[in-house]
Amino acid sequence: MKVMVRKNAEGVFSVYVPKKDLEEPIVDSDRESLFGGKVTLANGMVLELPEIAPGQTLPLTVEARKVSG
Repeated sequence: MKVMVRKNAEGVFSVYVPKKDLEEPIVDSDRESLFGGKVTLANGMVLELPEIAPGQTLPLTVEARKVSG
């Protein structure tokens, strides 16, 4: 599913899912860079984000895979 990863002014990362009109903060990540690993959203949903090229700026739209939640 297509999702947008953003970072707000306080430095909190969030994921926006347009098809569900859902925006949730990322509460846990298995990698420091977020990308190329799994992230857990505040609502319990777990997404696997793809690897991205270094130097990409946020917000960024990527193809994520829903793992659970």
